[in-house]
Amino acid sequence: MSSEKFLDERRLKKLDKQLETLISRIGVDRKTEAEIFDKSTLKSLEKLISDRIIDTLDFPISTGKEGNVFLGITPKKKPVAVKIYRISTATFKNMTSYIMGDPRFKSIHKTRIDIIYAWTKKEFKNLQRLKESGIRAPKPIFFLNNVLIMEYIGDKKRAAPLLKDVKIEDPRKLFDTLLYFISKMYKKANLVHGDISAYNVLIYRKKPYLIDLGQGVLSEHPNAMDFLKRDIHNIVSYFKKFGIRADENKIFEKIIKKS
Repeated sequence: MSSEKFLDERRLKKLDKQLETLISRIGVDRKTEAEIFDKSTLKSLEKLISDRIIDTLDFPISTGKEGNVFLGITPKKKPVAVKIYRISTATFKNMTSYIMGDPRFKSIHKTRIDIIYAWTKKEFKNLQRLKESGIRAPKPIFFLNNVLIMEYIGDKKRAAPLLKDVKIEDPRKLFDTLLYFISKMYKKANLVHGDISAYNVLIYRKKPYLIDLGQGVLSEHPNAMDFLKRDIHNIVSYFKKFGIRADENKIFEKIIKKS
């Protein structure tokens, strides 16, 4: 047996032990375990470990409608966020409406697994656009099939909390920053988030970071304007409880106005 093959087998055994420990720690049942770590996903994780993209999986960071996010550690001991989209139970129909009409994904097939793989690639590409445009969001690192590796936002004790779980010291400043992000995404990144809310913004060191970019669409997408209006509405509505009032139509017109 070659030394390289021996190392790969050691890594695979290491992954199996990590998953057993992880599953035991988070207390998931067999059904949930199968939904997250199906055979296809395990092969992807094994490949990522074999290729030295990640070394270990640690505690769960979040659980969403389409996927789960875990803390991962790279071979250089750097923390990363590992997002795994569930292949068997993801909200497939909702994903389709965001992908069909995106010129970047014209050639994909409409099977469940093709859509989920395309969704993962789409989030990676959207995060790249934000990085290039200077908009705060996790930096994309790598993706494979339904697994996305991103920058970890947080400290050693815990991941950065969501906006909905944070006491805001300066609501007006945060409100203006999020509207600026929406505008800059549209004008510079040619992108509309499509689902900005208090559930899709992290607060780290008092600064907001946009997350969950899988549903983000290019501005030429047939539903882009509706998604943009919804993003504006979500932010305006959320900040009303802080006494902030704003005209959604004026904000929308200002954003789409050509300079």
